[in-house]
Amino acid sequence: MSKIKALMTAGGAALRSACSPFGPINLLVPRSGFTVHRGLCYGSDPRNKLDIYVPAGIKGPVPVLLFFYGGGWQGGNRGDYFAFGQAFASAGMVVAVADYRLYPQVKYPGFVEDAAGALAFLRAHAAQYGGDPERIFVSGHSAGAYNAVMLASEPQFIEATGGSLGWIRGVIGLSGPYDFLPMSDPVYVDMFHGTNNLQSMPLNHVEGPRPPMLLASGASDTTVDQGNTDRMAARLQSFGSEVKVIKYATGHIGIILSLVPGFRKLTSLRQDMIDFIRSH
Repeated sequence: MSKIKALMTAGGAALRSACSPFGPINLLVPRSGFTVHRGLCYGSDPRNKLDIYVPAGIKGPVPVLLFFYGGGWQGGNRGDYFAFGQAFASAGMVVAVADYRLYPQVKYPGFVEDAAGALAFLRAHAAQYGGDPERIFVSGHSAGAYNAVMLASEPQFIEATGGSLGWIRGVIGLSGPYDFLPMSDPVYVDMFHGTNNLQSMPLNHVEGPRPPMLLASGASDTTVDQGNTDRMAARLQSFGSEVKVIKYATGHIGIILSLVPGFRKLTSLRQDMIDFIRSH
């Protein structure tokens, strides 16, 4: 059985289409209680932009949550994730939702380099928005979870911006593909430079202690195999890193949908993320 069905068979379209479920649902999301600063540039490319959600009336520096969406590294738009920003700005956090360059404009590691650029921007500017630059948490769903976890697994990406792994207080990966070799889908073979490029997998970059991680997935996920989360957690634990694994009774899209007002009874994910952030 393939480790990630979407990359091993013609079902590759499943991961490519596993992007935002929010869309029209965003129209139902409350607009009050926070301000959105849109289109802030963290790099020179047109896709190097992010939106920052700032809670109203915050006092003192608060935790910062940086989010990368999924879409198979081939699609997505930060504006589709208004509901994500609201979910955590309403909990008193500064939230950043970032775009990043996509295939075929870039191949691995271009999207991870952009993730590092977004992190560096927040490190430098979070305080302007009431955020604590010492408490930046990096999160993502699906391909975005890969970006977040790779950023925390391989120090060189942050070091290239002048930083260190210490810039990341914690990581929250949602339904992420962290160890899905070998691959046969031609698109992903090209994107990741071969069928079995070990250096393209986050798991293979864990060679010592890494920031605390919460790795969550849906027990009925048919897009990204559960083994990705299990193997990543085991690798982290083998080096003494703190990692918590949670599996919810939902699927690949249901897990991210459960952050939207009106759907939060699907899982306890929002509260679990809030608890993880507040405890670190």
